[in-house]
Amino acid sequence: MVKNKKGFTLIELLIVVVIIGILAAIAIPKFANTKEKAYVASMKADLRNLATYEESYAADSSGQYFSGSASGTTSLQGFLPSQNVTVTATAVAGPPATWSAAASHSLTTKTCSSSAGGQITCT
Repeated sequence: MVKNKKGFTLIELLIVVVIIGILAAIAIPKFANTKEKAYVASMKADLRNLATYEESYAADSSGQYFSGSASGTTSLQGFLPSQNVTVTATAVAGPPATWSAAASHSLTTKTCSSSAGGQITCT
């Protein structure tokens, strides 16, 4: 009488667990880097949107820009940044009048800054 045993041996299961561990060790650092890039992209997008608000405000206010801070549910002249992003705008009296802004994200240590020239730099 021959018995047909079905199933996996302990060695086979250990090999599968080791392979899954190796794949996870490769994927996790790449995922963390992707999240960091997303936070920076969010700050850059908010600074670009703020530039539009600043220029629109200046067009309606005799060339004067606004200053202040916006985050979460607190808007600044109608501008509301993305979730977890804080944007601070600073009007610079002229001549000519101009502005600068900085953005920070609560989930990263990186910050981004922008000016009326449109250049956005992140550190």
